[in-house]
Amino acid sequence: MAPQMQRISFLVLMLISKSFEMKNILNKQNYILTLFLFIVVIFTTSCELDEEPIFLDDSIYDSVTTAESARDGIYEGLTNYDAQERRYFIANGFTGTFGTGRGGNNVTNLYNRTLMSLKPTADTDNDKLWERLYRTISRCNAAINNVTTGSRIELNDVAGHGYFMRAWTYYYLVRLYGDVPLWTELPSSTNFSLPLSPEKDIYTQIISDAKMAQDLMNGSAGTGYPTRTAADMLLAKVYMTLATSSSLKEDGISESDYWQMAYDEAIKVYGKHSLVANFEDLFDSRKPENTAESIFELQISEAANNSQMGRNYTPFKFKTGMHFGWFSVMASVYDYHVATYPGDNRIDGTYLTTWNRADNGNVVNVYPNRSRNNFRNAHPYFKKFAEKEPSHANQFNDQNIIIYRYAELLLMLAEISNELGLDTEKMTYLNEVLDRAGVAARPEYAQGKEAFRNAIMDEYKFEVLGEGEDFHHNRRRGFNYFLTHTIKRHNDLIGTAHYVSNRDLTLSEDESQVMKIPLSKLEIDTNEYID
Repeated sequence: MAPQMQRISFLVLMLISKSFEMKNILNKQNYILTLFLFIVVIFTTSCELDEEPIFLDDSIYDSVTTAESARDGIYEGLTNYDAQERRYFIANGFTGTFGTGRGGNNVTNLYNRTLMSLKPTADTDNDKLWERLYRTISRCNAAINNVTTGSRIELNDVAGHGYFMRAWTYYYLVRLYGDVPLWTELPSSTNFSLPLSPEKDIYTQIISDAKMAQDLMNGSAGTGYPTRTAADMLLAKVYMTLATSSSLKEDGISESDYWQMAYDEAIKVYGKHSLVANFEDLFDSRKPENTAESIFELQISEAANNSQMGRNYTPFKFKTGMHFGWFSVMASVYDYHVATYPGDNRIDGTYLTTWNRADNGNVVNVYPNRSRNNFRNAHPYFKKFAEKEPSHANQFNDQNIIIYRYAELLLMLAEISNELGLDTEKMTYLNEVLDRAGVAARPEYAQGKEAFRNAIMDEYKFEVLGEGEDFHHNRRRGFNYFLTHTIKRHNDLIGTAHYVSNRDLTLSEDESQVMKIPLSKLEIDTNEYID
């Protein structure tokens, strides 16, 4: 790389790093100045500089400063619209628990007819998400292949983040799509296109990468970055997946072995984090972020214009300024939650059923009191990602995006302990979550292993609904479980009480449609190995 290009690369990397750390380090004025400089650099060099060669310049990994900036670039790549908003659109849509007003107010709009009804098609959202996830993998590959690990703890940590994020990204890809290309090397003329690798091989790579992350991540990056506990939690999730999938198990490793392996990883995290006192505070940018409950949290800044999540999830006149209110939670999910735990304080923190308009204070009732004259008026909105400040007018916001948090880890430990017969332990973990919610354990939790198993799966819906893992939790016990406990639980209500066919989605019951997302059309069209 030419010296001039090296200087440009260095500057861009530094600005990416500053952008990522801004909320924790710099004040708003300095942030805006840095952002302006970043924009100038990008626009004045865009004709000569693609972003990926920045990360491929091996010289930047010799210096701790520039290597750390490249690490930040890995995370920065996940905070834009294509990587984040489209991920949540697909991940939440493909759950059987959400619907959307995007593209129209009725169940007949394109997105409700396809993705939200569990009949996904290859579309632009899918292409963009696929591209961004593989771009993240490319940046991880650059860090993994170029960083020399050894005595420098900072460089070890950079490599560790590369391994962790490659494992996390492939774990996301394989659960959504199944067989995907496995790309672990730097790009070259010989690996521009790769054939699909079997799911089993992808999981082998994920496990290897997660273990490397455990060895190398040391916390030197500081606040706002995931640490080894994130790798521990990821590996526990992977083993839980393998425990319930006969086709993915390695020879000689039993289901109980996988549950024990999951326990061994999850218990490493226990006690190293804690729950915040108020559930709603987790999803309010006006409250402290990067809390003790956060295990993996993406850093978002309004000044960086890197998230429109608030705009997309905020309903009509809940705030001033731009709001789309695209996402509603199925009324069936809300009704089931309320019926199960009537006094659960998570209900008010998760669903929006009524509010006072930000412009005139008038009351808006959406569910269940408003006339159900179209889809948007038939279901509660999703509150977690909605703007909490009524006077906020910008379409961009400051709310960080929590990927992993301690409450889910506690539910995982409760589920794993149930499978292993650790009856005293499982209630200890579960009750920590329920105590914060202000509810007592359901009777099912005392009625044996199978009843506990079914109840804990509901608990994931109540606690981490909409946070990016629902599509997985709803499916990881197989199609029949998903059919019984999510699809038919909803579909069987259609035609009863206020559930009507032109207001409520009918979810597909076809296994071939509901278990995986179609591969990206962009990948199919450009990859010579995929028919």
